[in-house]
Amino acid sequence: MKGAATALAAAPHRIGDFLTLTKPRLNSLVVVTAGVGYYLGAAGSPDLAVALHLLLGSALVAGGAAAFNQVAERDIDEVMQRTRLRPLATGRINPTEGRLFASALSVAGLVELALRVNALAAAVALATLISYAAIYTPLKRRTPWATLVGAVPGALPPVIGWTAAREALTVEAWILFGIVFFWQLPHFHALSWLYRDDFGRAGLPLVATRDPDGRRTALQSLLATAALVPLSLAPVVVGMAGAHHVAAAGLLGVCFLALAVRFVARRSETRARALFLGSLAYLPLFWISLIAGSSL
Repeated sequence: MKGAATALAAAPHRIGDFLTLTKPRLNSLVVVTAGVGYYLGAAGSPDLAVALHLLLGSALVAGGAAAFNQVAERDIDEVMQRTRLRPLATGRINPTEGRLFASALSVAGLVELALRVNALAAAVALATLISYAAIYTPLKRRTPWATLVGAVPGALPPVIGWTAAREALTVEAWILFGIVFFWQLPHFHALSWLYRDDFGRAGLPLVATRDPDGRRTALQSLLATAALVPLSLAPVVVGMAGAHHVAAAGLLGVCFLALAVRFVARRSETRARALFLGSLAYLPLFWISLIAGSSL
């Protein structure tokens, strides 16, 4: 009886640990971004059933990719303050369980997309999974260039959504890809600067961990933000949004760029945090403007 009671008490914790492997807060962004891509591709007339299957399949694949990542990086997570309590780092879940869980989620998500959405959306999701789990994750230990590589799978969710609606990789899909790609760079550089000691303790060769005065980190953030600003106006050129989006996206871009300039001028944790928080505000506000513009 005592053993059964202990098992019952432990069950909710195990469920919570497996849920943690999917990085739900991070991957909620993946699901939302895929949904935005689908809505834009559907030209404001989405099929609710397809949308639900898209969101479910995207969430499963993203969760599987996150779990594969944590299995591979459990030794890194053990030494970093911000990740040391993760289930694999503490041993609450063992690597075999983690791999099986990641595989089950990934396969389920890909099948869901292939059968209930379309083959191209599933193929883009597979590319996202492979580039994140099999390419970016091991590369992160070897070179600062891994940040650019990692921005590729991070920018593919809106493409999954667009192909779910259009079954084609059109120029609009690549514009959405480029916007999220360049957005990620100042977002991650600011975060890595804030946690540079933690990343350094894990031996990760990020730009921030090899940049004592922060100059290269700040400059790379500025360059990516500067590239983002004109690209954010491209949806108007290809007819994805009306002229009002120029004003909204332009204002957002100028504010984001100003935060990056401030970080270059003085590399402090306060300014890095402002850039990071600004990036968190920028993307949802940009999507709202783009969706509103597509509905006019």
